[in-house]
Amino acid sequence: MGGWIVGVGPVFAYPAATHDALGTGKWGAGPTAVLVKQSGPWTCGLLANHVQSFAGDHDRPDVSTTLIQPFLSYNWKTGTSVSLNTESTYDWQGHQWSVPINFMVQQLLIFGKQPIAFQLGYRYYAEKPEDGPEWGLRFAVTFLFPK
Repeated sequence: MGGWIVGVGPVFAYPAATHDALGTGKWGAGPTAVLVKQSGPWTCGLLANHVQSFAGDHDRPDVSTTLIQPFLSYNWKTGTSVSLNTESTYDWQGHQWSVPINFMVQQLLIFGKQPIAFQLGYRYYAEKPEDGPEWGLRFAVTFLFPK
C-alpha cells in the first residue's frame, strides 16, 4: 500500500480502576486500526478505535467512545526525537469531545547494554469537558528490548 503499514485488531477495556473517579466500571471491546508510514527520519500515521461497553457496574453509565490519534515524529541519529499528536476522544453517550494536543521530546540512552527511552511532553486541551483540565505534563521511561 505505497509504503504504508496497516494493522487491524481488537481493543479491550476492563474495569481495573482502584477508584470510581479513575475508571468507567465497565467491560468494553471494539475494533482498532492503525496506518503508519516511515520515510527517512519521519514517522507519521493514524491510530483509531472504538470501545463499546457490554458488561460491568449497572449503576455506571454505558461506554461508547471513539479514539482518533494522528501522529507525526522526527528522529535524529543522536537518538533524539520530537513528536506531535492528538489523542482525540469522542464520548457518544455524553456527546463530548476531548482533544488534547501533545508535544513530546524523547532521548534514547544506553546503560550498559540496556537501551532506555526518556520522554517529556506537554499537553494542551483544545477541547475538553466543562470540568476537564487545561493542560498537562507527561514523563515516561521505556525499557527497550530489541532483537
